[in-house]
Amino acid sequence: MEEFLRSCQQAVKASSDQAGPGFHVVLGNEACDIDSIVSALAYAYFLSKTARSEMLAVPLLNIRQSELPLRSDGIFLLRQTGLSMDLLLFRDQLDLRALQRAGRLQLTLVDHNVLPSSDNDLEEAVVEVIDHHLQEREPSPTCSFTVETVGSCATLVTERIVQKAPEILDLQLAHLLYAAIVLDCVDMAPAAGKVTPKDSQYAAALETQFPALPPRGALFQELHNAKFDVSGLNTEQMLLKDMKAISGSLNLSVSVLYISLEEFLQREDLEAELSGFCQKYGYDLLLLMTIFFTDSKEPIRELAVFSHSITCREQVSQYLEQAQNPALNLSPLSNPHPHISAYHQGNSLASRKKVLPIVKDFLRTWDGYGCTGDGQNEPSQVPPTPMNSLVEGSPLDNGLPRITSQALEEKFSQIVNRTDL
Repeated sequence: MEEFLRSCQQAVKASSDQAGPGFHVVLGNEACDIDSIVSALAYAYFLSKTARSEMLAVPLLNIRQSELPLRSDGIFLLRQTGLSMDLLLFRDQLDLRALQRAGRLQLTLVDHNVLPSSDNDLEEAVVEVIDHHLQEREPSPTCSFTVETVGSCATLVTERIVQKAPEILDLQLAHLLYAAIVLDCVDMAPAAGKVTPKDSQYAAALETQFPALPPRGALFQELHNAKFDVSGLNTEQMLLKDMKAISGSLNLSVSVLYISLEEFLQREDLEAELSGFCQKYGYDLLLLMTIFFTDSKEPIRELAVFSHSITCREQVSQYLEQAQNPALNLSPLSNPHPHISAYHQGNSLASRKKVLPIVKDFLRTWDGYGCTGDGQNEPSQVPPTPMNSLVEGSPLDNGLPRITSQALEEKFSQIVNRTDL
């Protein structure tokens, strides 16, 4: 693996925008968790050994190099398996758009099956998808995809290697794959609701072939401790540590926080820091999903919605409260922050992977009207988004196909009332 990664680095450094070899980039998702890191490394290595193509297979971590310290569990695993972080390639080290313009790019997506809106222009380069999330990609004759809702994407990568090139498996690669499966499947515990028969099948196959692998329970605990170690992180780093962004009628991020919501809400100057985060990264709303574990390893999940817009916050919160597929079983929690709605999540099996489709459904059905800071009623530290600016655009710019005369009268009445203030 080290020799392969070193050759990837050398090829990237030697490449210019217009000349040089083509790259078949294996790209993980923006959260860049262990499953995403391992799937990218392992599948690119597999392609380098099996693909009949002049394209050079390259694993690319979908974060900037400066963000790696936030992936504490990933760093731990790489060190445990003897891989140097200096051999990794990051999103800010390879210009995918320049490669695409030069006709030198193919993309395989692992641990996600659609590109975020910011990467829509790379869509034509996608030739393969391997993922374990809800399928959102439309079938295409130019893209081969394997999407199966198992517990870990690494399970699907392991399956491909075992079936097509078992000879490339060594202890180091097996250790990476095994760790990703065990961590994503919560120590293979059925009570956590993540593990599937296929995950168990390939975890067991790796254990059988490589008896020198670390004991499952001990490995999970070490990775779990490293993943949940947020000591020394500021609020921005905690939000970025495990975050996925969604764009639509509004821009929002969904961050998983490895801390109790009560402890997080007690952070000094929290609302000012959340406001600053929104302003810096252009978000209208933050969805915070916390998770921690009891002594018996039972997960406890909580959820919070932050926005200076009363309308955004209340409508997103109401949609999540009423969700049925799955039902989150949210119970409101009191908190001292006026711009945060906080909840205990009764359905502890509903991870971010299951909440994201609910949020995306909301964005598809919501027209975005009214997502302002409601500054007449509340002081806001976040500037209004362009769609609420009379200078840069208005919800009425595209006509009135969805608005009834009664709704118009109500909107004009609101405008008059705000003007009177």
